Amino acid sequence: QVQLVESGGGLVQAGGSLRLSCAASGRTFSRYRMGWFRQAPGKEREFVAAITWSSGSLYYADPVKGRFTISRDTAKNTVYLQMDSLKPEDTAVYYCAATAGGGSWQIGWYDYDYWGQGTQVTVSS
Repeated sequence: QVQLVESGGGLVQAGGSLRLSCAASGRTFSRYRMGWFRQAPGKEREFVAAITWSSGSLYYADPVKGRFTISRDTAKNTVYLQMDSLKPEDTAVYYCAATAGGGSWQIGWYDYDYWGQGTQVTVSS
């Protein structure tokens, strides 16, 4: 079965960096898009970034543009989220997700078919 396993979360001071990883297994993801979402306490799960597995094309939510970078390693079946210049408002549980959808970028959590368990990111001020 499909498994997405996130790692790399932790506690960091404002202005610092973290790199999240998402190891994918259980199927061929070449026709998928991979996304990162986050959910802070009391808030809805929100889109952060996405990458098309085959082409490497990218899409970012406005709050993270210029600070976060999504990438993938096709040989390792792993997607990364490099987070720089972190802010306290970036504090959330971060989730990796996969969708078979194409065309317009999928930014709703309901557009994604598979999810990881999440990893906590806490940014202190």
